[in-house]
Amino acid sequence: MLTCNHPVPLDRYNDRVEDHLRITGFYHVSQIGIVQCQKALVNALIERWHPDTHTFHLPIGECAMTLEDVALILGLPTDDLPVTGMTMSSFEAMEAECLLQFGVAPRKEDHRSTCIKLTWLRNLKENLELIDEINIQRYVRCHIMIESSFERSCEMVALVHV
Repeated sequence: MLTCNHPVPLDRYNDRVEDHLRITGFYHVSQIGIVQCQKALVNALIERWHPDTHTFHLPIGECAMTLEDVALILGLPTDDLPVTGMTMSSFEAMEAECLLQFGVAPRKEDHRSTCIKLTWLRNLKENLELIDEINIQRYVRCHIMIESSFERSCEMVALVHV
């Protein structure tokens, strides 16, 4: 039998942060935590993946994952405008967007192209004092961007306007 473990406890937030996460529709995702799956489960899925049809071939038949499936699994709302962002090609554009969203800009070594290092976002999130509405919104933006990376082993996350 293949199982997934949840060894990392779920976060407990400041009530005002929790309110913002609920308003944005990301609260449920923030409560999922880090899921560490057994290698056997991942290997079994990899062996059954067919890239030509983008489906899993299982003993009971073909299985395709849709955006709706992912939204239902993660509890994300899909009935509003999509989250998109502009393409930034210069450090100055990245710096301006970070100043707008976070009140501080990363150093040149903390970003690559349109992506920011997750370590920079995590450090910013950890050091934000939740003393006013602006900092709470910045904290929530950091949190959503970190959570939206989904793959905890990746080092960068795309900067989008949240």
